[in-house]
Amino acid sequence: MGFYSQRILPYLIDWSLSDSSLAKYRQEVLAGVTGEVLEIGFGTGLNLSYYPEDIHKIITVDDNPGVQRLAQKRIQTSSITVDHRVLNGENLPMADNTFDSVVSTWTLCSIENVEQALREIYRVLKPGGKFFFVEHGLSNEPEIQVWQNRLTPLQKRIAGGCHFNRNIRQLVESQFDIVSLEEFYAEKTPKIMGYFYKGVATKIN
Repeated sequence: MGFYSQRILPYLIDWSLSDSSLAKYRQEVLAGVTGEVLEIGFGTGLNLSYYPEDIHKIITVDDNPGVQRLAQKRIQTSSITVDHRVLNGENLPMADNTFDSVVSTWTLCSIENVEQALREIYRVLKPGGKFFFVEHGLSNEPEIQVWQNRLTPLQKRIAGGCHFNRNIRQLVESQFDIVSLEEFYAEKTPKIMGYFYKGVATKIN
């Protein structure tokens, strides 16, 4: 990773994802998290203050070492112990059937091989474990999709691989048998980047 990815991009990500309009989505998706927890794409630690009070430790992964400097401030003020690993979500070293909950917020858009990452999430979940997520992706409006497809190559270059045009429902449902999911436009967000998928996917066995 170069200077931009490690020194500038983390601040841009932190600024854009710190918006107060996103807080309620974090709170809603994290409310059901229980047990042993893995967070994919920990970033600058913006989820920490939204975990349930009975969560005392989480394991987190992010492949950008530059975000850790910003995350450390939030880790130090949190009651949650964070075991952070600089890792890619596509190749997790954790054993099969390890976690009760896996969390991803605005992360699946940026993982290069997102199908492999979802296979890894499924693998490390215990039977009955749940994947909690909120992501942005492909709109249900064809005219918006056109612009999402046009702008994604530029977005990938300036935003760490982020795609506007991933069909998150299709991706998650291809791996999980039970998926409860909402699709909607986020408030105060341009439609191109503001079509959200929020839900929970359950591993049967």
